[in-house]
Amino acid sequence: MARLRGAVVAPLLAIGVAGLLCAVALLVSGASPWTAVTTVLSQLGSGTVAVDTVNSAAVYYLAALAVAVGFQMRLFNIGVEGQFRVAACVAAIVGGTVVLPPVLHTLLIIVVAVLTGAAWIAIPALLKAYRGVSEVISTIMLNAIATGMIAFLIRPETFGELRGNNITTPPIPESGWFPGVPVGSGTIFGMVFVAAALGVGYWFLLGRTRFGFELRASGESTTAASAGGVNARRTIVVALLLSGAIAGLIGLPELLGRDHAYTLSSPQGYGFTGIAIALLGRNHPVGIALGALLWAFLDKSAVALDVVGIPREIVLIMQGLIVLSVVVAYELVRRMEQRAEQRRVAAGTPEPVGAAS
Repeated sequence: MARLRGAVVAPLLAIGVAGLLCAVALLVSGASPWTAVTTVLSQLGSGTVAVDTVNSAAVYYLAALAVAVGFQMRLFNIGVEGQFRVAACVAAIVGGTVVLPPVLHTLLIIVVAVLTGAAWIAIPALLKAYRGVSEVISTIMLNAIATGMIAFLIRPETFGELRGNNITTPPIPESGWFPGVPVGSGTIFGMVFVAAALGVGYWFLLGRTRFGFELRASGESTTAASAGGVNARRTIVVALLLSGAIAGLIGLPELLGRDHAYTLSSPQGYGFTGIAIALLGRNHPVGIALGALLWAFLDKSAVALDVVGIPREIVLIMQGLIVLSVVVAYELVRRMEQRAEQRRVAAGTPEPVGAAS
């Protein structure tokens, strides 16, 4: 009952606090909270907003899953940004230079992206497992290296092509595209369903497999897990490699469903957004999905807010306040439940022997 109460109270508290803080932020900016709310809600059925929201949410979902795998073991893979960008670039190069039948071509691009993402985090994983080097430091340093690596790979002298004012990889032939699902005037990326399948796999891995148990046990206490026979080093390496492999898929929904090439202007920042969404969803696959949809919908609503005179930057403030409210609300509820449990234990503790004398 206490767990159920916490699961209900925390989200409601977070929503209430986030709504109040967002209203204050809007009033400070000189905008009307009611106008903002009605404008945002009016976007639900307009144009391709719904389809675009689902497509963006799939990208955010993959990014958050990559982060959440590390979070389960108290590992902070802040290098998801570099891993997905390098993986997308290498996959685009391979996809644009190799000629294969349709299905095989697409599968090759996906496998290359997965392996590249895992390879990019392999060094931080080994350093963490065998030398105790903080994965935060090593992965964030690799983000900077990733930028230089991409710039080198897509130069016209290496694998890139100069098209107008932009540099791009060779275009991926249609045989390498991932077919989408036409819905109204838009098309849902085919990788959306891959992202959903990964969510189910993530849930099964953590809740129904021995490795998932070892992963969560090591996250709670590495010493206790090792005493119970868990190989902590192996778990760290596998967890980070799995995180990097999922990160390698982040750029594929847009690469295989829309852009069909990697350029200097390809989207960035998904890795850092994934951290916020993983926190927002409490590392649960369903919570992450809801957080990704909310985040993507707010992104698409920014243009509509700008039209009615509300600065579109207010969306960034709203997103940040929502994440902050969720983190604080769950922590407050956790502490309240902890104190209540301590009081129950204290009330049921028998009187020590000899205390009456």
